[in-house]
Amino acid sequence: MVFVPAFLDPQHLLAFLREVARASAWLVLITLLFLPLERLFAIRPRKFFRRSLTQDLSYYFINALVPGLLLATPLYFVALGAHYVVPWRVQTAIAAWPLWERVAVGFVVGEIGFYWGHRWCHQIPFLWRFHSIHHSAEEVYYLVSARAHPLDNVFIRLSGLIPACILGVASPLTPTGSIVPVLIILVTTTWGFFIHSNLRVRLGPFEWLLATPAFHHWHHTHSDHKDHNYASMLPVMDWVFGTFYLPAKWPSAYGTETPVAPGLVDQLLDPMMPPAKQLAEQRSSVS
Repeated sequence: MVFVPAFLDPQHLLAFLREVARASAWLVLITLLFLPLERLFAIRPRKFFRRSLTQDLSYYFINALVPGLLLATPLYFVALGAHYVVPWRVQTAIAAWPLWERVAVGFVVGEIGFYWGHRWCHQIPFLWRFHSIHHSAEEVYYLVSARAHPLDNVFIRLSGLIPACILGVASPLTPTGSIVPVLIILVTTTWGFFIHSNLRVRLGPFEWLLATPAFHHWHHTHSDHKDHNYASMLPVMDWVFGTFYLPAKWPSAYGTETPVAPGLVDQLLDPMMPPAKQLAEQRSSVS
């Protein structure tokens, strides 16, 4: 019998190509939507074909393909553990809910988890080493949503999906339960492109209900107000936890003071290096 590596197996290769095709089609759709809108209603005029575009596109495909592979196993074991820990009466009651109710509850519970996972990425130095890549963008537009280290992406998603799995509304152990985490990720990812977009859009009183570019751009600001607006879709989370900030004006500058390597490969590897080695390399690059 001839050993064939998994990545060369025709079925695995075909599945991978299908994922690439799906991600490519989605990229075309969001570009057809946001590119003309950002031309017509830009907060600040910017050229689309800039030096950072190659990196942004690379991150788009990395995060379209990698996080899903890393999420499946931990979510399965969390759901399996919850099956034995959560009282069966609770599990039975939740299983009887209609799908829309489980999606709604899962979405709200997930938002609380996403909020705290995102906030921890700013407050815990080790997590910030990964998350700072997302904040290194000095111009914010729709593709910046995908500009993130895949492990940073996985951590924030797990922060939202694990509570929903423990509660039982988003369990990969059941056919309908497995749909819930997919819907949560699909909706929040799609909304992520919108809140990062270079669109001068305000929703008036509804900005308390749904996150907008105005809301999230202040999260990317290079100012004293950068540690605000962590919610992905529901700004009320920031209001409840004391991090809401939404003035009438727009931020004047974006980015971070944290040094981030210019190359894609270094950006992916540097956060996983020991802090002492990382600091030594930063000093040598400066000198």
